[in-house]
Amino acid sequence: MDTPDQPTGDRWAAIVYNPTKVDLVRLGASVARAESASGWPDSLWFPTAADDAGRQAARLALAQGAALVLVAGGDGTIRAVADVLRGSRVPLAIVPFGTGNLLARNLGLPLSNVDEATMVAFTGADKPMDVGVASVRTEDGALADHVFLVMAGIGIDAQMVVSTRPELKRAVGWLAYVDAVARVLPRVKPFQIRYSLNGRPHRPAHVSTILIGNCGLLPGNIQILPDARIDDGILDIAMLQPKGVFGWLAIWRRVTWENGVLRRSAAGRRIIARTESTTARVMTTLRAEDIRIVLGEAQEFEVDGDALGTVRSVSLRTDPSSLVLRVPSAA
Repeated sequence: MDTPDQPTGDRWAAIVYNPTKVDLVRLGASVARAESASGWPDSLWFPTAADDAGRQAARLALAQGAALVLVAGGDGTIRAVADVLRGSRVPLAIVPFGTGNLLARNLGLPLSNVDEATMVAFTGADKPMDVGVASVRTEDGALADHVFLVMAGIGIDAQMVVSTRPELKRAVGWLAYVDAVARVLPRVKPFQIRYSLNGRPHRPAHVSTILIGNCGLLPGNIQILPDARIDDGILDIAMLQPKGVFGWLAIWRRVTWENGVLRRSAAGRRIIARTESTTARVMTTLRAEDIRIVLGEAQEFEVDGDALGTVRSVSLRTDPSSLVLRVPSAA
């Protein structure tokens, strides 16, 4: 894709794209149609690099004065660009080309229609969004901050990400995670943690995995955290504490039947209330603005499907309304 020497007009869009995931001819034609239909001038194009998921491309776009940054790629590219755009007030638009497309799913963006997604980018509405920030301490004592847009995970969730086969992921998409789960579960070992919510004293727990969500929807339309909202300044937490096969079946029933079906009606919510004590024993849900977790032993950690290695402690918070998203006008 040719890049103009300099942008024309008062406002212009930057296209940050992952060359390994994007059909550039198809995307270029779609962007040109959306530009023409919406009155935007020609966009500037910024490819990501093998050693940079999109941060440098986003920095260049901002430095040159982009009024909109459209990201074409997977969740890793979107997360990298969002980290740079956080606090800039420049809207981020998404044309999903990844495997999980976690944020796009939660926003209700078109997942399989490039033309619809590019039109949303150029004609949609702006919506503020919280960004999750995870401060981790690794096994060697080093400290690092990572942002996340959808979900962070410790334990089985992160082990699943590590165990997913890249070749299978390319072939069948998010279904590759099912294969990873089947290989991870037989060797699952619960672990001890101490956790603190909003600065209160630490409490102990024995868990198999912890999910911390800014959004609640996973691939397969699994509502793991149905109360999670991207703009409430709060993180939602699920601590999974199953014992044996029946414990996992109870969790599956909760996230598919209760969260996905019963919660939609008043009668269904009354049924959930009557059975809540049973499912709470295997899956505890909490909410907080600030979460601190100390692990009894190092565990795998992931954010938005990116494995980040093993950690000994994690502190998580939101950066409220720090990112502007371009979403469908009716959203």
